[in-house]
Amino acid sequence: MFRPRVIPVILVDERGHAVKTVRFKKPLDLGDSVNTVSLFNAFEVDELVVLDISASRLQRRFTDRLMADLASEAQMPLAVGGGIRTIEDVHALLEAGAEKVIISTAALARPQFVRDAAEQFGSSSITVCLDLKRDWRGRPRTSLSLRGSKSEGPAHVARLMEEMGAGELIVQSVDQDGRMSGYDLELIGEVADAVGIPVVALGGAGTFEHIREANQKTQASAFASGSLFCFQDTNRGVLVSYPGSDDLATLATRS
Repeated sequence: MFRPRVIPVILVDERGHAVKTVRFKKPLDLGDSVNTVSLFNAFEVDELVVLDISASRLQRRFTDRLMADLASEAQMPLAVGGGIRTIEDVHALLEAGAEKVIISTAALARPQFVRDAAEQFGSSSITVCLDLKRDWRGRPRTSLSLRGSKSEGPAHVARLMEEMGAGELIVQSVDQDGRMSGYDLELIGEVADAVGIPVVALGGAGTFEHIREANQKTQASAFASGSLFCFQDTNRGVLVSYPGSDDLATLATRS
């Protein structure tokens, strides 16, 4: 039976601190990100995503120093993203210990960059993160414009990224970020049904039941969350955690 990957996400700021946002705003400081990685080591997490939320704003990429610190601590594969714009950026992060590099803003600004990176480093090393939010009519759209295209619907953008050679897509709901009220199942389903590459759902999980529901109702390959694994409950008391093997086994229900 199919069991999806369950992936904790650590957001980091310009200081390298772990933070958590709500709808991409009001970051709450959770402490040292390297220490957070060490806690996930203890839970024997299969994979971690680390995103530098300040990199694009400060016009820099995920820093070499932080990458080195995280790689030296992590006992699981790391996928990292933040401000990645060039082939040199991708090379530096992979050389420093990242298993996957996550491209976001640059993928929409220059889709050819995704193709160039995939051809040089292999599709399995290149993940594209699509930040999606709903417009005033409730229609999901990319939060940034796709250069040269009049259509910015999720399925259209996802298919283009697959065509460019991305090996995986992260579908992140801006509207659900940090709310702990459940994934946007319609959005995840639309993207997962449109492509043949793995899709990782992100944004909104607050309970393990949210993961079960999304696994049952969508074709996503993995389910990621920051809040679920960093907070004790919706009151946002900090407590790093991860489901045990028995809980994970209950997800193996989709054939």
